[in-house]
Amino acid sequence: MDFLEEMPSLGRRDLMNLRKGIDAGFRSFSRSYGEDLENFFDPLLQFLIFFEKLLISTPWPIILLIVAGLTWLGSRSWKIVVGSVLCFMLIGYLDMWEDTMSTVAMISVATLICISIGIPIGVLMSRSDRLQATITPVLDVMQTIPSFVYLIPVVMLLGIGKVPGLLAVCIYALPPIVRLTNLGIRLVDKQVLEAADAFGSSYWQRLKDVQIPLALPNIFAGVNQTIMMALAMVVIASMIGVKGLGIPVLQAISNQYLALGLFNGLAIVALAIIFDRVTQAFGKRLQRHQIGGPSV
Repeated sequence: MDFLEEMPSLGRRDLMNLRKGIDAGFRSFSRSYGEDLENFFDPLLQFLIFFEKLLISTPWPIILLIVAGLTWLGSRSWKIVVGSVLCFMLIGYLDMWEDTMSTVAMISVATLICISIGIPIGVLMSRSDRLQATITPVLDVMQTIPSFVYLIPVVMLLGIGKVPGLLAVCIYALPPIVRLTNLGIRLVDKQVLEAADAFGSSYWQRLKDVQIPLALPNIFAGVNQTIMMALAMVVIASMIGVKGLGIPVLQAISNQYLALGLFNGLAIVALAIIFDRVTQAFGKRLQRHQIGGPSV
């Protein structure tokens, strides 16, 4: 009985010691390498600041022309083009232009980072079942762990600012592009790969000229989901100093400003719909092209 009675107390002491050890180790790591990590991410910070200032300082008619051009190139739909331009004009009329440009800059940089990291990882996963079995649980954790949990170590290492928010967005938004790149390459018809091998293609030629082109619809579906998840992190990222549409939403919550929160929330929804429709339309055009249908 004494042994059984002592077990809970021993378990609690061991747990407390484990927690203290983890906290002490992480504090020691952040004190030793925090400045080096800040220096490592400084070029990324400077690029993000430059891009944000560029979008804010660019006259709004030019931004509207760029939005219309990119929307047309992606969707080839005048309805989506007109709707996108009208949404941005309404955002400017409601005095949310600068916050929207800050959000667009953050989402654009985060998406580029996720694409540059996620596609190579997805390609590597498609080549190895063992690597896929290793990385998949990591992706599961990244997608399911509450975002506030991984904000803690990021803020402890890098403090409050744009880079911690950008890293938090990337952690949350990275898994879809990795998963769908892996899936798209694995779904490429084996007969097509055998034909490529029969023509003497090397590994890189087969990957570049056969597998990735055929997997593009899935890859762009991953890009679509990455953008959507990045936009979902806008409000949470604003809690650690990221400028954009999330800050007015937090102000509205703390001060019970219904109109402020509603307008900025709808602006985030408008951005999400625009990105979603354009990327979906582009993915469908790619898929029709792959099966020999019309591309426009």
